[in-house]
Amino acid sequence: MTWEVLSMIGTIAFAISGAIVAMEEEYDILGVYILGIVTAFGGGAIRNLLIGVPVSALWEQGLFFQIALLSITAVFLFPNNLLKHWQKWGNFFDAIGLSAFAIQGALYASEMNHPLSAVIVAAVLTGSGGGIVRDLLARRKPLVLKAEIYAVWAILCGLAIGLKLAVSSFELYTLFFVITGLRVLSYTYKWKLPARRLGT
Repeated sequence: MTWEVLSMIGTIAFAISGAIVAMEEEYDILGVYILGIVTAFGGGAIRNLLIGVPVSALWEQGLFFQIALLSITAVFLFPNNLLKHWQKWGNFFDAIGLSAFAIQGALYASEMNHPLSAVIVAAVLTGSGGGIVRDLLARRKPLVLKAEIYAVWAILCGLAIGLKLAVSSFELYTLFFVITGLRVLSYTYKWKLPARRLGT
């Protein structure tokens, strides 16, 4: 049940995130749907390739594709005056998607009895892979590669699940809210990782 709910939350959050980025870049309706779908399912596809799950497993998620399409349609039809607040809500949806998908990816790898390193990689790729593809297609610098703290929260998800610190549904939902909260705090207060810039 936890798996299904987190997958649904992540799918909706990232589909909306991709669709709004596409509208910001003034893509047409087809571009909006493509970017929304890629953002929602890109991370899962990359994860499946690396941990040995057939990519074709994605095509068995018919319900999630329908949910993603409905979410994108709703955003596309949303009034412009409400979409102006996207910067605030967009980051929030992205935080939800990151947290939900990082946990889902870590659970996936853990259930396949992969080592801790693979669980962490699965969490990072599932949580941020779709966002990376979205940003690259929109010709933006991927969030995860900036100094802003992003992938670190996915790594924490992988550690918590790989070390069996979060096992029950209650613990997993608590982890979801904690990681979402940390991501919101990190962009609200502009927490950053150390970065080194080369002088010209």
